[in-house]
Amino acid sequence: MGFTIGGIRELRSGSRRRGRTTECTAVAEYTGLWGWDVVPGARAAVPTGRTAGAQGGPPDCSCGAHGCTAPGAHPLAFAPEVSAGATVDEATKAWTDYPGAALMLPVGRAFDVIEVAEPAGRRALVRLERMGLPVGPVLATPTGRAQFFVAPGASVELPQLLYRMGWDDAGLDLHCLGPGSYLTAPPSDLGGHGPVHWLRAPSLDMAGGPPQARLLLGTLAFISHRSHG
Repeated sequence: MGFTIGGIRELRSGSRRRGRTTECTAVAEYTGLWGWDVVPGARAAVPTGRTAGAQGGPPDCSCGAHGCTAPGAHPLAFAPEVSAGATVDEATKAWTDYPGAALMLPVGRAFDVIEVAEPAGRRALVRLERMGLPVGPVLATPTGRAQFFVAPGASVELPQLLYRMGWDDAGLDLHCLGPGSYLTAPPSDLGGHGPVHWLRAPSLDMAGGPPQARLLLGTLAFISHRSHG
């Protein structure tokens, strides 16, 4: 990796003095500690002539595309990604070149994601931890979703896993994200709705190797089913 945990601490303590932003610090952590790629993402922008919160449709997008279908919630096509293991300086340069860009994590490389409603996710997280099951990072979005990081390949395995567990026809509010998807990561704002935050922050023992989906799926499916009912 490009730097050490001590380097991260030094970056945090000196970030304001050297003009590094919170986003730069987060990018450096994601790439250097957790081994994740990070992509600069678009941000929502209130259209000219309309104040924030006014009626007239969703915010425009910083990508500049007319009629963007996902304003503030997709990677910038013209911005290069910051690869896992990047140095602090490389992470800082990326966000200096694209100031205000959202932090986006490509799904399907270091992790896939199982997504449920946030209330169900919070209850499931408590249950999983009480059971002593391994749990990786968990995100909460301002749109009311909880996103559990699981080992890559879950998006392909999910239908068969649900079938084997008897949840395939339960109409669950449970989805899996795999290759081709992106997550907006803290401290970024998701499409003008508000910031994303961690329900369970990354840790050295799990961020680089999240649990297999089958270890979490039964509990997530059960809680989702009860919450839906």
